[in-house]
This record gives sequence, C-alpha cells and structure tokens, in this order.
Amino acid sequence: MSYAAEPRGGASRPLLERESEILAIQRAVDDLCGGSDLGSATRRGGVLTFAGSAGIGKTTLLAEARRHAAERGCTVLFARGGEQEKQVPFHVMRQLIQPAYAAMTEGERRDSLGAWYDIVAPALGLTAAIQGPAAPDPQGVRDGLDWVVTQLSVRNAPVVLVLDDAHWADAESLAWLTSFAARAEELAMLIIVACRPDEIPADAAFLRALMGRRGTRPHELAPLTTGAVARIVRDALGSGADDMFCRECWAITAGNPFEVVELAMKGRDQGLKPNQDNIPELRDLASAVKGSGLIDRLEQLGPSTVRLAWAAAVLGNAVPAGTVASVAALGEAQASEAISQLRAARILTVLTGLRTKEVVEFYHPLIATAVYRSIPPGVRVAMHGMAAQALIDGGYGASAAARHLLEMHPEGDPWVVQQLRLAANESFAAGAPDAARRYLARALREPPEPEDRAQVLFELGAANLLHDPMTTINQLRTALEEPKTEPTLREAITYRLAQALAHTGQLAEAVGLLDDEARRSTSARTRLRMQAEQFKWNSVRGDEENSPARSRLLAQFAKRLVGRGLAERHILGLRAWDAAMRGEPVGTALDFAEQALDGGMSWTDQDFGFDVPVVVAVTLMYCDQPGRAEELFNSGILEFEAKGWRGTHLSFVYTLLGYVRYRRGRLAEAEDFVRNGLEIANRIGQDNPAQWYAVGTLVETLLARGNLAEAQKVARNYRLGEGFPQAIVYPDPQTVFGRLLLAQGRVEEAERQLAEAGRRLDLRGTRNPSWSSWQLDLALAQATHDTGLARATADEAVARARAFGAASIIGQALRVQAATVEPAQAAVLLEEAVAHLEQSPAACEFAHALVDHGTVLQTMGDPHRAAQQLYRGMEGAAACGADALADRARGLLASAGLRPRRLHTSEQDTLTVAEAGAARHAARGLDNAAIAKEMRMDPAAVGELLSAVFTKLGTNRTGLSRALGM
Repeated sequence: MSYAAEPRGGASRPLLERESEILAIQRAVDDLCGGSDLGSATRRGGVLTFAGSAGIGKTTLLAEARRHAAERGCTVLFARGGEQEKQVPFHVMRQLIQPAYAAMTEGERRDSLGAWYDIVAPALGLTAAIQGPAAPDPQGVRDGLDWVVTQLSVRNAPVVLVLDDAHWADAESLAWLTSFAARAEELAMLIIVACRPDEIPADAAFLRALMGRRGTRPHELAPLTTGAVARIVRDALGSGADDMFCRECWAITAGNPFEVVELAMKGRDQGLKPNQDNIPELRDLASAVKGSGLIDRLEQLGPSTVRLAWAAAVLGNAVPAGTVASVAALGEAQASEAISQLRAARILTVLTGLRTKEVVEFYHPLIATAVYRSIPPGVRVAMHGMAAQALIDGGYGASAAARHLLEMHPEGDPWVVQQLRLAANESFAAGAPDAARRYLARALREPPEPEDRAQVLFELGAANLLHDPMTTINQLRTALEEPKTEPTLREAITYRLAQALAHTGQLAEAVGLLDDEARRSTSARTRLRMQAEQFKWNSVRGDEENSPARSRLLAQFAKRLVGRGLAERHILGLRAWDAAMRGEPVGTALDFAEQALDGGMSWTDQDFGFDVPVVVAVTLMYCDQPGRAEELFNSGILEFEAKGWRGTHLSFVYTLLGYVRYRRGRLAEAEDFVRNGLEIANRIGQDNPAQWYAVGTLVETLLARGNLAEAQKVARNYRLGEGFPQAIVYPDPQTVFGRLLLAQGRVEEAERQLAEAGRRLDLRGTRNPSWSSWQLDLALAQATHDTGLARATADEAVARARAFGAASIIGQALRVQAATVEPAQAAVLLEEAVAHLEQSPAACEFAHALVDHGTVLQTMGDPHRAAQQLYRGMEGAAACGADALADRARGLLASAGLRPRRLHTSEQDTLTVAEAGAARHAARGLDNAAIAKEMRMDPAAVGELLSAVFTKLGTNRTGLSRALGM
C-alpha cells in the first residue's frame, strides 16, 4: 500500500490553548538539537506523549511538532495508526521507514541494510517475503529494526519520530517502539506519541507501557474554553458573532476543537448569521456534523458518491484513488466527480503518496468511523471481498488482502483459503507469527477442501508451537486423524507434534507417538528418522524408565550407520553424547562425534531442530576440545543471526558458549556470554528451559570467580532449589544448588542435595564426573566431618574419571581426592593432578590444582617448590578471572614472607615463538622428552609451554594438529 507523505487536514490555523503542550514540544526539540548554540555534543532525546479524546486536537498538535522539528533541521519520521489497519503487521513501521528507502533501487537497499536485509526488508514492505522453512522470530526482526532506525538516526541526526493515533497501531510495531524507546535518549532521538486513552485495547500492554514510561503521565489535552471557541467562530463567521451564539457553540461541541471547526465551517457554507436568533438553526446544523446527521448529509450527495465513501472506509488510510474506484465499481469520471464532492463536503481529502499516486483519506478518523459503521452489514462484507480481490489484482499481495478476508463470511471458497495461507506464510517470513495464526485460523473456518484440511491444521499447529503448545497439540492430533493425509505430510505432523509434546513436558507421550508412527510406516527412511527422534527425546527425559536399555539400543543402531543422511548423523551425534554422559572412553565419544559432523549439521533445520548439534558440541567440550566446541557454537550463532532467530535458540547458544568458556577458565568472558543468554531468556518468559540452563551456568561461573554474594542473588531471584526440572539440563541444577550450599557453609543441606542428584543420575547410567561433578562436591562436603566416607566417594569419582580418560576431569578428581587424605599422600595426588591438567585446556582447574599443591608443599616444609606452584597458580587464577583463588594464593605467599611478583596474563590467543615450536613438535607426535631434546630445554619447561598452548587453543594433545591447521 502507499503511505501518504503529507498530513491530512485543511489550512493551517493557530493552535488555541495549547501553549503548555507547544512549549513542551519546543523544549524537547531544543534539547534534541542541542539548544541554540551549544552544539551536537549536548543533544538529548527522549519520549513525549499526548493523550486526549477523539477530535481534541492531537493530530493538529503533532502537525505543529513536525513543522517545528523540520524548521530546526530535524529529520522527521511520521506514521499514523488506522482503525482498519490495526491488525496489519508492521503497518506503522512501514510508514516510518519506507520514505527513507522509497527512491532507492533494490541493490541500493541491499547495500544499505547489509546482513539485515533478508530479516527486515519483508517486515518493512521493501521486498516480497522470502519463502522458506526458517522464518525470523519476532525478536530477530525487532533487533533488525533497532539496527535500521539506529542507522537512520546516526546518518540523519537529529531525528524526530512521530506516531499519531497510537491506539490503532499494530501490535508488532508497538512492541518494537516500546522496547526501542529506552534508547531514544542515548541516540539523541525524540519520540512523540499521541493516542486516545479511552480506546487503548485491553491487551495493548506495549502501548500502556509506552504512554506511562518511567512512571510519567502523558500530557492530557483539555477541551477548549468558551473564549477559544468564540475566537474560532468569529474567525469563520465574522467578528460580529454575539456571545450567546458563541457560548451555544461551546455547549453543543463540549469544546471539542474538531467539532467546533466543523460546525463553524458548515455555518459559513450555509450563510448562517452568528446571532442569538439563529441558535435553533445552529443546533440543527450541529446534528449534521457528526453521527447520523453526517450520514444524512453524505447520502444527499448521491449513490455513486456514497459508494465511493464506503469503499474508502473499507480500504482504510492512504489508498490509491484508482483502487477505491474499483471497489466502489465506478468509472474514472464518476470516481473523480465523487471525490470532488466529498472534498467539498470536508469528508475526504486527497494526498500524494510515496509512489506519486493520488491517495485518498478521510478528513478525520471520526468521519471514517461514522461512514464505516453506516455501511449495511451485508454490503460491508461484500465490499471487503471486493477490496481483497482488488488488492490481489493490483499486485499488493495476499498480506494486504488478508485483513479484508478476515471480515468475510465463511463460504468454503478455496481461493480464500489459498490467499489466507499465502498471507500466513508472508507474515511468518516477516516475523509476525501472531498475524499468521489469525489468518490460518480463519482459513480453517472457511473451511478448506477435505484434502487440504490436514495441511492447514499442520500449518496452524506449527504457527502456535512456541506461542501456545497445548493448542498446537490439539490441532496436530486432529490433523493426524484426517483420513486424506499424504504420508510425507503425516510424517511432518508427527515430528512437530512430538516437539510440542516435548516442549510441554510430555516427553513419554512424544516418544510413544513416534514409536506408534514408526510401526505403521512402510518406509525404512521414515522409521530410521523416527527412531532418531525417539533417541533424542529419551536422552533428555528425567523420568526415563530404562535409560541403560535405551543406551544399549542406541549403541547397536550406531554400529550399523555410516552417516549417509542427516537422520543417521543425528543418531551418531546422540551416540557420542550418550557415550560422554555414561563415561565411556573419551576416544569412543570423539569418534562418534566426528562421524556425526562428517557431512555437516544444520542449526536451523526446523524439522530436525538444533538439539543434536548442541550435544555434539558439548561432547567435544567434555572431551577436552572446547575450542572445537566453540567453533560449532559460533557457526550456530551465525546461522541463527542470519535467519533472524534471536530468541530461545540464541539464548541457548550464548549460554552454552559461556559454559565452554567457563570450562576453559575464561571466567569473565563466560559470565558475559551467560548473562547475554539469560537476558534473552528473560525476554521469552519465566521458568523456560533457556533460563534453566543460563541460571545454573551463571551460578557455577560466579562461584568459580569467588563471587558468592552475586551467586546467591541469582539463585534467589530465579528460585534455584525450589524444585528442579524433569528434563535433563546441564549443568545439572540440583548439583549446582548443592555446590552453592557448600560454598555458603550449609554442609548438611549440600550433602543431601548432592546425594539425591547422584542417586538420580546413577539410575540413568550418567556416571561421568565431567558431565556432573556431584560426586566431587559431595566428597568435599563429607571431608568436613567424615574423611573416610569422603575418601570412598572421591576414590569412586577418580575411577570414573580415569575410565572416561579426559585429562581435565582426571586432574580435577585427583585434586578433590587429595582433600580427603593426609598431606604426604595429598602431595603425590596433586602432583599427578597438575601433570594431567597441564595437558588439558582447563586453565582455571589447573590454577586451582597448582594452588592446592603449593599449599600442601608449604605445609610439608618445602617452601621453594611451594612458592613455585603458588606463583604459577596465582598468575593462572588471575588470568582466568578467579579472583578468590588468586587472593588465596597471594595470601599464602605473603604468609611465607614472599612478595607476590607482578602478574602477567596470557589473555591473547597468540602463541609465543617457543610455545608455537613446542606445539608443532607435539602435533607431529613427539612426546615431551623428545620435544625437550629438539628444543634443547628441560622436559618440565616443555610441559609448561604445552600447558599454555592447550589453554590458549582450547584443545588437548589429540586435537592439537587440527587446531594448528596441520
């Protein structure tokens, strides 16, 4: 559709009794422009809101704001909500942004919008919606709109954004504007909004938040006084208008500026003498200005003119005159004559649209509302149908026609179903799933042909998945019951229904559904895919009845597969994950992970989901290859951002990337990533899976940094410990809570939580202490009162760690084991722990083992070696951001009379010449002794060099060749 480039209304008139509002506008614009002579450095933006009833003068006031801003050299972005367009997604945003891009070619728009083009261009109506299975989510589109408006505000500063009739603005635009308003001040942008407070819909939370931002109240526009009304009357009818006549004008109109002006203009057109004797005629004239009197006046203009006014009311704001004429079924000459009559009657006005076409608008929304409501119901429905057809024929697309199709009576018309489905697809592609749901629900009521009903139910169910999964379940179950469902469609319905069941905690039902459908399928490919889905959902079931049996079946399946397709690779990826969780040898887990990755995995395949790429990446992390895991997560982030998926998916990946950084010992970076993930999860809603992951990871990271107070605050705010999710979450929430209790000194409670976590995980066969450290934390808790019990617990954890074989967890388990024995034995265990951790990328755990080793050596009377280990541990802890651990080492050095030397860090991801040389030798298969001989240095020095290499590159010896690109 075209958007009018000029404000509606007649000739400019002085604003009466709006001095305070105009002053507020002028001050806000002055602040935006930096005052008269202070320069741009002092620019300050903000939000200015006005409220008042219909006709009170909001539009005129905003026109004055636009005029004043333009005079001060501001760029003005203007939009207006429409009563007929309030369900059209991004209707307001298109008015704001399209003028800036209207003169550009397609190539210039692509260059200007860059990587955001495919995400925001469909929403802004700058290109047809790109069809595909991976549509952007609403948050991704809002982020893209943030970028677009930010670029406009920087390039064209200072910018004033004006929104009139905000009570009729579409929900998608309001959601963006409300969130963006917080940035107005920092961007030096002024946002001015006006609305009718008594017409804000009950569910318009975004608009209420915008109008009451930061607890402020909007400027309320009051009716005109008798003096102001008298001035308007005398300007129109002559200075001789007597006081009684003017006062009657005020009483009739209640001081409403629109009604006062209209009444005065009609009086002038009728030649009414403004004196007391003509007050009866004035009252008769007033009844013709609005309501039924307005309609009577319209009908006097003739049937053709009435039809054109009806067509304009049905079509809404800024519609090309030719389209209006088509819906009114009038020829060009008839339409031109009708428009002239309506302009003379101050009912319609003609403006110039963006594409230089003439577009028609009502002189005031009150008139548009009255005309629309006067259309006989049957005629109104028919005209909406004609409007839909005219817009489709005019090339405006199904989305433009969809709001008219919603107003039609269901008649089983396949064309209507087709257009509504097209509009739903376009809305999805534009990041407006709510609109898509409305269109598909209406298509279902049409109803569709029997052979199409299952497809429409599937599309509607898929649209509701994230918004209302329970409704999705009902719709998809109904779709499965449809008799005329193609096998391919039935398969797609099954996968999506299983997702919905899983997202609502009905994992057992999801697995049962997949099992039933697999049994009835005659396709080997389908059965394999459904088996993969069963393995996936069973792997995250906390209540799985026989997890070891499922693991055995998964192992048998994986043996027969070679990764020929995505379903096979997903099974191989799940096998890698299962091997890591169960503590099978690290080589086994890595082998299956590599097979799963050979051929690639998509993070944005909506049928397969992103769960398996996630668990493959995390498996690599547990197997001491966090650098490789980061590569996969970074690929996921790029895919998500390219598709505009900036909600749940991005939250998960940011959180898990933070978890990888935590495991590598980059604690400050880890905290930053996890907080970003948690922020996104909070926008999605409370108590969602993305939040569970982020909260547990953040608490673990804060504890590693020594920030117990902040960890307690996070746990309290998100009610960690007040019940744990049934699904598998990592890090395990109950184990994290037990660790927090232990850090608080609540040992008995910590033991209880950790023991319960252990029983639960052991029943599932989850025996890898690298996946969950419950056993290690439990041993530390037991060591405070029963060293024998603690030793037994630690011994078992060490055995499990050795069975898995990753150097990082072996070293960590040995460090904990050392806390349960006498100093002499502890020194031996810690020396071995340090040796293992030197060969791992776990920098923080390495620093912890060094400090513990130094502490024990100091106790045993070996100050020289103790100082050496404490220095190394202190520097490592400081580099990791483990502040409490660094302080502990520093204190131990000081107590021994040693001055802690100046810290140096190895934050940069570049290797020194010596480190690079040692790394290349190690990648070629040389052991430390051989490397020492080649480099003519001590083997211990080689160990230190390689330890730095592993930390910086995020890998162990096995992955060194790949990390170096050799």
